Amino acid sequence: MLTIGAFAKASRLSPKALRLYDELDLLRPARVDPDTGYRYYAPEQLERARLVAWLRRLGMPLARIRTVCALPPGPAAREIRAYWAGVEAETATRRDLAAFLVDHLIPTPEEDTAMLELRYAALSDTGLVRPANQDTAYAGTRVLAVADGFGPAGAPASTAAVEALKTLDRETLPAGSVLNLLEDAVQGATNAVRNIAGGEDGTTLTAMLWTGSQLALVHIGDSRAYLLRDGELFRITHDHTVVQSMIDEGRLTPEEATTHPQRALLIKALTTDDTISTPDLRLQDAHPGDRYLLCSDGLSSVVEDPAIQRILTSVPAPEAAVRTLVAEANQAGGPDNVSCVVADVVGGGDAPTP
Repeated sequence: MLTIGAFAKASRLSPKALRLYDELDLLRPARVDPDTGYRYYAPEQLERARLVAWLRRLGMPLARIRTVCALPPGPAAREIRAYWAGVEAETATRRDLAAFLVDHLIPTPEEDTAMLELRYAALSDTGLVRPANQDTAYAGTRVLAVADGFGPAGAPASTAAVEALKTLDRETLPAGSVLNLLEDAVQGATNAVRNIAGGEDGTTLTAMLWTGSQLALVHIGDSRAYLLRDGELFRITHDHTVVQSMIDEGRLTPEEATTHPQRALLIKALTTDDTISTPDLRLQDAHPGDRYLLCSDGLSSVVEDPAIQRILTSVPAPEAAVRTLVAEANQAGGPDNVSCVVADVVGGGDAPTP
């Protein structure tokens, strides 16, 4: 048996930490002296103790460490992978916010600032199978949005979410508070959906707010945002679905996800449930020549990314691009409503009034 001091040294955990983990039932000593209360540990407990120490260095909360330690090696590895994917996503969001704050505090000299504008178009289509269209698509001077409603009140839910964001098209954007402004608008959208939705109703929402040099992105659900830059296509949102979480955890490949029976099952959306209504928020720097696509899963679930890239690259006008994308989805069977918004970032002198 090892004393608590010897065990602490071998496991790289302090005696104070070991006492805490004992109280939390995370790492119980093998024996406690009934007279002195002194803790003793078995050598075979070192492996678990070292795992706890490593997970704490990752910053994993103790409650989640307890879950990992209770799992066999394979599931434990998947749980760690899923945790770290979440950390990386949160870090990316915080990095974008930090970059925005740096740019805000140290403004670019005016002579180096290029005036940029958006040229945009939106189109929503029922598709070939669904009896009604529950999607809503919108493109305006500042706001681009796609929402995909579900449930009996899905159509009014998606409309209400987008209508709440459209008010930003008519407001002056205060410098330095774009994310706060968008967050407030999204809360308004959430409240609007709750006034309409029942227990089985809700909507996805993927939207962007144009500042003149950046796009603030809000995303929840499985509608998507893509960026075409220098001929390369990048997906800049992360699906909030069961299959995407399984991909993140290494339990499913992207190829297997396309045929999974639960591929449309959402884990986050705008609904009456607070626990699944928190969207992703981030800032996206805009470059002249960028092309953005917002779309419902009626496009992304039936038209593969290479085909989307080909259309966005080869069809110059946003109006023609959204028509071509919708037609491509319908040619693939049109099993769902399909909505698209295409927006081009152009120099101020090159952008006609949409």
